[in-house]
Amino acid sequence: MRPDYVDFHTHLDLYPDLARAIAACDRKRVATLAVTTTPKAFERNVELSADSDFVRVGLGLHPQLVADRHLELDLFEKLLPRTRYVGEIGLDRGPAHYRSFELQQSVFGRILRACAQQGDKILSLHSVRATKSVLDMLDEHLPPDRARVVLHWFTGSKADVRRAVDRGCYFSVNEGMLASATGLRVMREIPIDRVLTETDGPFLTRGDKPINPGDVGRAVEMIASSVGSTIEGVRSQIISNLKSLVQSD
Repeated sequence: MRPDYVDFHTHLDLYPDLARAIAACDRKRVATLAVTTTPKAFERNVELSADSDFVRVGLGLHPQLVADRHLELDLFEKLLPRTRYVGEIGLDRGPAHYRSFELQQSVFGRILRACAQQGDKILSLHSVRATKSVLDMLDEHLPPDRARVVLHWFTGSKADVRRAVDRGCYFSVNEGMLASATGLRVMREIPIDRVLTETDGPFLTRGDKPINPGDVGRAVEMIASSVGSTIEGVRSQIISNLKSLVQSD
């Protein structure tokens, strides 16, 4: 069933009612990647989205939780064969998580190696203040032909963007990212055929409320404005990009 929109990074299980959030994505016909932050959250997401036409679930171990949840890595590896989608994973060198950075690298490397071994995975990656480290670890542990990578809310340098594009990465962008000068600069450096939309809900807010599940329309408008295209042209392009991303070789 062809979607009308794409939300390739959202935390549906962090909304007050997961079943209602899934239903909202189906009603709006939004192709949705519901990322998880811990392996223990994965099975409930899969259970509640089993009948969804539009929601797929990513198996995650969020870098901000690695210090407390790294012992779930064995469970992560056990569950990995059950899904093609992996996220949210990655690295975070922000001040609140810098002390766990070496442990994050160890966990991230092990996940990348497991994905490389199994093959045909699609990853949604976090890279706060760690864009070069994330790209370095991809080069070290995950050959480009063994998985597809989507860089979530990416704010790297021009050289980082070019490096990511050259290795085949896609980028998921949201209205919060596009409201910043850095985010707009990154958006203009990404080829339009590598762009996906996301909400990162409920962390992204509009006014004083979390953005609604699947509410990517404003992001589509902002992308169109930034690249000088029509809204409908961008919307159609993003759906085409998703199709290219998920098709098996």
